[in-house]
Amino acid sequence: MSDPTYTPPKVWKWNQEGESKFSNINRPVAGPTHDKELPVGEHPFQLYSLATPNGVKATIMFEELLELGIKEAEYDAWIINIMEGDQFSSGFVGVNPNSKIPALMDRSVDPAVRVFESGSILLYLAEKFGQFLSKDPAKRTETMNWLFWQMGSAPFLGGGFGHFYAYAPEKYEYPINRYAMEVKRQLDVLDRQLADNRYIAGDEYSIADMAIWPWYGALVKNVVYEAAEFLEAHTYTNVVRWAEEVAQRPGVRRGRMVNKAWGDLSSQLHERHDASDFELRTQDKLESGE
Repeated sequence: MSDPTYTPPKVWKWNQEGESKFSNINRPVAGPTHDKELPVGEHPFQLYSLATPNGVKATIMFEELLELGIKEAEYDAWIINIMEGDQFSSGFVGVNPNSKIPALMDRSVDPAVRVFESGSILLYLAEKFGQFLSKDPAKRTETMNWLFWQMGSAPFLGGGFGHFYAYAPEKYEYPINRYAMEVKRQLDVLDRQLADNRYIAGDEYSIADMAIWPWYGALVKNVVYEAAEFLEAHTYTNVVRWAEEVAQRPGVRRGRMVNKAWGDLSSQLHERHDASDFELRTQDKLESGE
């Protein structure tokens, strides 16, 4: 076990062996580690992602747009295996210099536009198609308030609580307590907001819900970090109600499957290129040869 009286040195040095099983996805420098072009499909939008909470935001948005019958939102979704370092390829870094999923190329315009950061992708698509973001100034601002709330708050949940509670090689009381307190405060913020609102930003489903649900909805339903009991998630009754309602949306159910590479094989759609893939190309069917 590490020395609890650790004193930082004058100059920090990277110690790969001292990190967790996820250490190969983290490094103190940016840029590509190898040359590899990204695949390109036939649709206007090319999404490079993985079904983490941030990645799911983008696929939910695409599936919600398609659910509305907007054919121009057709997309190809390519899986990026972050455990194998796909995010450090020259092609991916060209789309997202920050080497984080999701990353999007819009080839419906010339020149093509790159979009990275999950919140930016949600906003870009909402504005492009005029959906899930009200044109009313007050309602739009409220949606943006909560979108930015999520972008600022989730690192405490993921990089803070999630890391020390679920992934760190050793368990320490102080960081777990510190971040558990903050996550519970955030859940209380959401619970109070949802006490008087059907959805996060009011009565209309929006990109705020798409941003927040994959993190906090999954948290209270024990999908993220399996920490629902530890955090007494059931006590945030308004968040639970909202999480269950959003989970039933067809676009959300499909979006959760795209670029997923774990869990029940029938829920995994490693790549998505056509609406029929949800019926014909889930991993259980591919592995059985159906």
